[in-house]
Amino acid sequence: HGYSPLAQIDRSNVAELELAWAWPMAEGGQQQTAPLVHDGIMFIATTDDVVQALDAASGDLIWEFRPALAELPPSWGYQRYQARRQKGSIALYQDRLVLATADARLIVLDALSGRVLRETRVLDHTRGYVYTVGPLVVNGKIISGVGGCSISSTAGGCYIMAHDFESGRELWRFNIIDDPHNPEQQRSWGGVPAANRWGGTAWATGSYDPRTNTTFWGTGQPGPYPELLRGSGKGSLLYTNTTLALDADTGKRRWHYQHLPRDNWDMDSPFERMPIDATVDGKPRRLLVTAAGKNGIVFALDRDTGTFVWSRETIFQNVVTGIDAKGRVKTNEGLIATALGEEKFVCPSLWGGKSWQAAAYSPLSGMLYVPAAQSCNTLTPVRAEFTAGNVVGSVTAGPRVLPPGIAEAGVIDAIDVATGKRNWRHSQRAILSSSLLATGGGLLFGGDAGRYFMALDQDTGEVLWKVRLNAPIGGYPMAYQIDGVQYL
Repeated sequence: HGYSPLAQIDRSNVAELELAWAWPMAEGGQQQTAPLVHDGIMFIATTDDVVQALDAASGDLIWEFRPALAELPPSWGYQRYQARRQKGSIALYQDRLVLATADARLIVLDALSGRVLRETRVLDHTRGYVYTVGPLVVNGKIISGVGGCSISSTAGGCYIMAHDFESGRELWRFNIIDDPHNPEQQRSWGGVPAANRWGGTAWATGSYDPRTNTTFWGTGQPGPYPELLRGSGKGSLLYTNTTLALDADTGKRRWHYQHLPRDNWDMDSPFERMPIDATVDGKPRRLLVTAAGKNGIVFALDRDTGTFVWSRETIFQNVVTGIDAKGRVKTNEGLIATALGEEKFVCPSLWGGKSWQAAAYSPLSGMLYVPAAQSCNTLTPVRAEFTAGNVVGSVTAGPRVLPPGIAEAGVIDAIDVATGKRNWRHSQRAILSSSLLATGGGLLFGGDAGRYFMALDQDTGEVLWKVRLNAPIGGYPMAYQIDGVQYL
């Protein structure tokens, strides 16, 4: 939920926040880490799979783990980039940490010392498989989504997998782009054989509902991006851009919902899936709420059945022309190129409006807070050679620009999860470059590319406090408490 119940820092005193300590990240690159605190120790995983344990009250280093990662040829540009943009989250289970690495391993560490207890090779990194995602540990199972599914040599296989926590043994795997148990999925690829399918990457950590023992994961776009080159015709391309509800014990699909059929623009939909209980039209509903993909459309689904409940647009987008009462998404066919070199003006841009920067939900307000960026660019299909370690996108992209008539790029929308209606909007020039955090003090925290870290009032969107730091704000804000003192 991106929510902390801690309430010592609130509207009345947030302006009194001051620096307690600072610590330099272990490596450069895009810092997308989610810090984790337990018993006064902060664990941070950053780019290149470096894990550090810090005293959470003083910022002093306790231990560091720096794995030896596989050397990749300089020509493997996209795969090398993946190691520098890891999601950086880790799991703490019992007294051990679980790290998913850029070269497709699961490593279990002793939480007090950083000592390696076990290492499991999950998939072959030389084919392009990576982890850009944090693992989810459920009832003794490490559940993870693998990345690299848009790299040339990973055709036909993109997986959500479970491994035994004690032994590392694989327990199940679900193939996102080739599910032999679902004829509907096979037909949706328009005759394209599994050996010529790419995409569907589950590159953001899923969620879990213990009531039904179901794990929910979002998936990315198909590849190549233009259907002109992938040969799929008007097929919807399951399970790309989809929410998958899987039995956590077996990996069997319980239901699915596709957020963008027939994607031609890399509008992938792998982002956070939030189990939220709410009263909708006077009746209690068990929802799964998600700003699923780059186009910033928020969906509420029944999390037991996958039934569509409501949707709400946030940023300007032109890839979806409508969603009917049954939740069927209509793709904008006018934006689908029919010839090589044909340029289309697509919103949001290839880099997205909503991206990995996670929304936050507050049970105090009943609202979902969605960070996004207003952006557009031109996309042009090109015939490209597929090379090792590189993506099969097959498009060229023009520069990012603002949508017509819009002057500010950064957006936070506050959406009532019971109705799907927008309660307030905060707009600003700089994009929101971090995830958001809601707290029991009635505050919403986040940071932007202009280096400002700020606190907003959950109920109104008013900026109550901000401070300028040394670099664009990344990662996930968090709150914790030690000896009666709340830290942010």
